[in-house]
Amino acid sequence: MLSYEMKNSGDESLYHFLYRSIRNDILAGRLEADQKLPSKRPFARQLGVSVVTVENAYAQLLAEGFIWTQPRKGFFVSAIRTPKESVQKRPALPESRESREEKSEAPTELVANFADNQLEESSFPFSTWATIARRVLGERQRDLLKRSPHCGVRELRVAIAKMLFDFRGLSVDPECIVVGAGTDCLYSWLVQLLGFDKKYGVEDPGYSKISKIYRKLNVVCHFIPMDENGIRIDQLEETCTDVVHISPSHHFPTGRVMPISRRYELLGWASRSSNRYIVEDEYDSEFRMVGHPIPSLQSIDVQEKTIYINSFTKTLASTVRVGYMVLPKSLAQRFRNEFSFYTCTVSNLEQYVLATYIAGGFYEKHINRMRNFYRGRRDFLIEAIRQSRLKDFVEIAGQDAGLHFILKVKTDLKDEDFCALLREKGVFLRALSDYYAISEPSSHEFVVNYSSVPQNKIPLAVQKIAEVLKLG
Repeated sequence: MLSYEMKNSGDESLYHFLYRSIRNDILAGRLEADQKLPSKRPFARQLGVSVVTVENAYAQLLAEGFIWTQPRKGFFVSAIRTPKESVQKRPALPESRESREEKSEAPTELVANFADNQLEESSFPFSTWATIARRVLGERQRDLLKRSPHCGVRELRVAIAKMLFDFRGLSVDPECIVVGAGTDCLYSWLVQLLGFDKKYGVEDPGYSKISKIYRKLNVVCHFIPMDENGIRIDQLEETCTDVVHISPSHHFPTGRVMPISRRYELLGWASRSSNRYIVEDEYDSEFRMVGHPIPSLQSIDVQEKTIYINSFTKTLASTVRVGYMVLPKSLAQRFRNEFSFYTCTVSNLEQYVLATYIAGGFYEKHINRMRNFYRGRRDFLIEAIRQSRLKDFVEIAGQDAGLHFILKVKTDLKDEDFCALLREKGVFLRALSDYYAISEPSSHEFVVNYSSVPQNKIPLAVQKIAEVLKLG
């Protein structure tokens, strides 16, 4: 029977030690595909731990796609094919995007805007930010007037590298980090770096702004369909895509998490040509509400085919236009050699303030506070739905990460009619079908952004949805 020495966990939590031990056995092939794992209670007794410890370990493995479950039959090992050379290159460590605007006229009285993904104004750390800004203005006057390196000031790149190590377990060289005024700017630089002759691929459904940027740059951009595990590798091959843009940790808008098996398939695809690269967009990854954050694709990429990209738009404010990308070493060297004529697009003041904010531990506290705050709001909204007349007419999916989830509605109404009727009642909602470009969209599924909806408005908003469905 499967067994582990739990006393060897040291300072690591028991559930994470168990999760890591099982995961390593799966990756090493000691646990075979479709092999049944022990039932939770007997396994807990055998290991001398609580059932909750086993449940949490299984939940994390399930979230990352290492195992799958069948009701009343138990948990089974997933079939995972890793590229020949792939090994975990470092030990596991504990650990903006603006919404597309509604085009219709605003209602007489707004009840709730679930189409808007902005953060609440009160969530921005104005007091701390102002204190740091005053200190930077007083102490770094000469630095503020110097020309910033084209990759961004070193203090910020060092702070970001440490943040990525602490939050995501990534060992990143600050010299491989490029800072820019939001991800829009970085996408443009990437195309210049990788080449206008390359074929780019984006997820379908997906965030339309990315494809618009690629097309405005006059590069070929394919819309790649997805299945339940993420972007389809066969379609990447069929379209001869060179560079694929994905969000594996929490896909927008479906909320899907790419399982580990598909991640290795994707790395295998990238390794088959020197021209192929993966752009890993980690937007929203900080808001993992259940279990540990999902390991990034970059953390298991030993062949340096992944370009990691993120910004502070979602965690601080949409107007904090600071993004960054982590380039493979060969691309970072090319960027330094060929793009040094560029001036960094983020002001020195904003860079030094953000660097101090991160290095001082304020950002980590802010993220923890925000995660707890929005977890509470998400739980309140979901409970309001479950306690309402909607409970037998809707299903909720993709709620374990990010600040949105998918609401599947049982209705004969067309998506556009359902949304139009809601707007008349002061509730804004976007259909998932709106985010498809060419793939066949699913119907009666809606994207619920809850970050900007005041908690006291939620009960009335739920009531309005029930009214549209004529539930009394």
